[in-house]
Amino acid sequence: MLVVAAALIDGEGRCLMQQRPHGKRHGGLWEFPGGKVEPDEHPAAALMRELAEELAIDVAADALAPVGFATDMPVTMLLYRCAVWRGTPQPLAADGFCWERPAALARLPMPPVDVPLLAALARVLAGG
Repeated sequence: MLVVAAALIDGEGRCLMQQRPHGKRHGGLWEFPGGKVEPDEHPAAALMRELAEELAIDVAADALAPVGFATDMPVTMLLYRCAVWRGTPQPLAADGFCWERPAALARLPMPPVDVPLLAALARVLAGG
């Protein structure tokens, strides 16, 4: 299953993480916002759709920059970085969200597929 996610980075260099709804698989854990890619859907288009549905924000395709990918069978996640969007994020499909500095993200309990993406995100944000 292919999923896409976004590392939304605000003007202070913090990343938005959302808390999975309790009662769902990995409920209560913190994740990058995003979701499943539908058949015949481009990953960037899927992420733009998911961010509108989950956070009520609009993102342009050219605002998405690939960070990396991780696999935890049966899920393969593509992570994109985004620093420009329209609207104020709202937790429409999550129990809540928080803004954390990249160095603090590893302290949050996360689903297994999100964890290896932290190092890739840190490299990208450091310019490497």
